[in-house]
Amino acid sequence: MSFLENTRKPSGLGGRLMVSMMNLGHRPLADWGFQFLDVPADGAVLDCGCGGGANIAQLLKRCPGGTVKGVDYSAVSVEKSRAVNQKAIREGRCAVLQGSVTDLIFATGQFDAVTAFETVYFWPDLPQSFRETARVLKPGGVFLICNECGGDDPKDEKWPEKINGMTIYKDTELKALLEQTGFHGVQIHKNDKGWLCVTARK
Repeated sequence: MSFLENTRKPSGLGGRLMVSMMNLGHRPLADWGFQFLDVPADGAVLDCGCGGGANIAQLLKRCPGGTVKGVDYSAVSVEKSRAVNQKAIREGRCAVLQGSVTDLIFATGQFDAVTAFETVYFWPDLPQSFRETARVLKPGGVFLICNECGGDDPKDEKWPEKINGMTIYKDTELKALLEQTGFHGVQIHKNDKGWLCVTARK
């Protein structure tokens, strides 16, 4: 397995290095995307594909009276996310679980918001994953997708050639799939770097 494959599912020593790199490298994208997320101070949030746990830590700050949970199918990511957020876990404000977004291990209508940073590229069944996301959201809850590769730059296509199982989605594709799986009020945000953020309501 090439080192870049650890962007899809971190494993082993290379995966541990990758999740640490993600926590640093994805910070500017996350900071940009968070401006489009409105969540109550006492809200409940789920971060899907939580990687190294840096975004969970930021969400905990944004919801000082709430809870944040994370899910990732990589054991290495879960381990790192738990280490980064161990204080909040001890306090009962955070939990990080290993599992798949196609069959989320959470109750229906549990979350005010679900976030997905740099991860939908790798979701194997996007319609089913979006249906599961909608299921765990409360009515009126928001789903935020934030991708560094927005599909408008031809250079983006080099990544699926290097990373097996990666798909780059354009804003129109994500909007159509979200609406087909029960979301509405889809909003598209882009910047001059080619980044893409999509928000949708249940």
